[in-house]
Amino acid sequence: MTAEQDGAPKQQTAKALTGLRDLVLKGEVLPGERLSEVALAARLKVSRTPLRAALQKLEQEGLVVMIPSGGYAVRSFSRQDVIDAIELRGVLEGTAARLAAERGVPPAKLKAISDVVANLDGVVEPGPGAMDFGRYEMLNERFHRQLAALCGSDVLSREIERITSLPFASPNAFVNTEADVPAFQRTLVVAQTQHRAIIAAIELREGARAEALAREHARLARQNLDFVMEEQPDLRSKVLALALMSG
Repeated sequence: MTAEQDGAPKQQTAKALTGLRDLVLKGEVLPGERLSEVALAARLKVSRTPLRAALQKLEQEGLVVMIPSGGYAVRSFSRQDVIDAIELRGVLEGTAARLAAERGVPPAKLKAISDVVANLDGVVEPGPGAMDFGRYEMLNERFHRQLAALCGSDVLSREIERITSLPFASPNAFVNTEADVPAFQRTLVVAQTQHRAIIAAIELREGARAEALAREHARLARQNLDFVMEEQPDLRSKVLALALMSG
């Protein structure tokens, strides 16, 4: 088998995974709805083998569940589930920040995440109306990925990756919404202040402070969730992950 042939199944699985995740997050397959392998394979233009691999991956991510009659259904989340997932991200990232401060961070890693923060400054400082939200999203994801790895714990990094694979628990869950809403835009300025404070606390070896700041940082997502659900329900459709919420 050539390298090109060997890569084909992986490409098909990646295609199936991307397509299936997109359908779920956009609400085109409703929570509780049984997923038909035949129909989905035809819709996504993949065979059933990579589709099954994609379904298994989404089950690991918590987006689908196995059902007693066989196969999978889209998982439904309550508002409390969403809140709990955001809170758990804060706990895990807070632990990662505290351990990084207590254990110390290699200078190269500290410089790398500090550079990300400096680049985020360049996005945020022009003001809400001039922000490049796509660039903010990319750099914010990079910041959180590097934060998870600072303490050198593979176990902790894996658990953070697992919880943030739930899209409403992702650090970028509400960024696309924020592009059009001044109240949301202002939270990015607050978030950037917190980014700088977290790294400063880690650099100063202040573990308890780094942990508290990281946990508070995650709670910005909870504030944004409450704003969408209670004050701006018309924005709910802009947060793709909320298609999975019941009620």
